[in-house]
Amino acid sequence: MTLSAFLAIAFLHAMAAISPGPSVLMAARTGVTHGFRAATGVAIGIGIGGVIWAMAALFGLSLLFTYMPALLWAFKLCGGAFLVYMAVKLWKQADTPIETDGSATLPSFGRGVVLGLVTQLANPKPAVLFAAIFLGTVPAGVGIEVYAALLAVVFFNETAWNILVGRIFSLPATRRSYLGLKGAIDRVFGGLLAALGVKIAAT
Repeated sequence: MTLSAFLAIAFLHAMAAISPGPSVLMAARTGVTHGFRAATGVAIGIGIGGVIWAMAALFGLSLLFTYMPALLWAFKLCGGAFLVYMAVKLWKQADTPIETDGSATLPSFGRGVVLGLVTQLANPKPAVLFAAIFLGTVPAGVGIEVYAALLAVVFFNETAWNILVGRIFSLPATRRSYLGLKGAIDRVFGGLLAALGVKIAAT
């Protein structure tokens, strides 16, 4: 595999990683509500989920979806339902104040990782996207080291971008603005998450 082909894959995936979606939305929301540490956990979970979908694409899951469209439909339905469930929780808790006196217990780093992983896996479309990217750029018969390098790039792109998003939204000025408009912002987050869930399930 040539270096130019490898760099092309890295660039295409980077563009996909930064596009708005449920994972980016969750990293932003976690950063603004629970701070940078929790958002970093979410970003790492998103990166792990990206690697899982990339491995699935490399080892033929997209072909399985092609020959068994009902399986893809089931994945999308379950993933969309999870995102809508998260959206409803956000909407219901929109008017619940966040304790800022230090008495509140922040979610653990590990729970952030799990949230990011589940959010990423709730959207099966990356498997199809990865298949489209890999199909024309990864030649047959490449060594295991090439696959490992591709998966490392996927993890880096997904994790680094969402860490940046979490950092921006965890800045003190951003969090102060959020606290003043929590109800409205949480409803916007919830509405966007629900819309993305419905879109995943329906398309």
